[in-house]
Amino acid sequence: MDNHEIDYKIIGEEMQCVEIELDPNETVIAEAGGLMFMNSDIEMNTIFGDGSNQDSGIFGKLMSGAKRVLTGESLFMTAYTHRGAGKSHVSFASPYPGKIIPLNLSHFGGKIICQKDAFLCAAKGVSVGIAFQKRLGVGFFGGEGFIMQKLEGDGMAFVHAGGTIVEKTLQPGETLKVDTGCLVALTQDVDYDIEMVKGIKTALFGGEGLFLASLRGPGKVWIQSLPFSRLASRIFAAAPQGGGKQKGEGSVLGGLGNLLDGDNRF
Repeated sequence: MDNHEIDYKIIGEEMQCVEIELDPNETVIAEAGGLMFMNSDIEMNTIFGDGSNQDSGIFGKLMSGAKRVLTGESLFMTAYTHRGAGKSHVSFASPYPGKIIPLNLSHFGGKIICQKDAFLCAAKGVSVGIAFQKRLGVGFFGGEGFIMQKLEGDGMAFVHAGGTIVEKTLQPGETLKVDTGCLVALTQDVDYDIEMVKGIKTALFGGEGLFLASLRGPGKVWIQSLPFSRLASRIFAAAPQGGGKQKGEGSVLGGLGNLLDGDNRF
């Protein structure tokens, strides 16, 4: 194997974290800001790119960093290496309510395609790159644009998604239609395309947007029930607007409803 072999444990339900167990000199890489805690014999280093074996030389590291910028991530990642004896642990937390998905890349042909902000951490040696969408429809209307993340290697990688995660195994020729924001990850053999919602009334007033992702098997896909963009838009809609007044969302009573609820700030 080219990747470091790591053991792990996922803790929690709605706000999960993953605890990685490292043997001496084993390393896990993670996005900046994902650390929850680590033992004192863990050495933390900022690295350029993803630290995979293919990033040899300055040019390779620059290319890896440039790819990460295209996916909206930082130029740098953090490597956590166990420098002591015996076992040691480092833990990473999910950034918002949802689930952490453990992926053994060797079980999926060494490659997984995922949304740009899904990657959380991985064994050293896993390559975190970019996957360009070849079809214009997917690029313009797929929710993730022309660029998605590509995880390659034969080790463990961990991605995070919002809400509940549904894993679907598609048979050859089987097609699944998914809201573009709900798609988290897919195996490399899944055919991914975008199709417009049929019917003018459904497209304009159905509340699901104009386009759906069409996923055709064989392969596996992972779907999230709560995309972060959907969560953020609901929070923004419920936030007090101008002057700190909160609108009576969904209430015919409006301000009177706030008064009855104990909120008398008019």
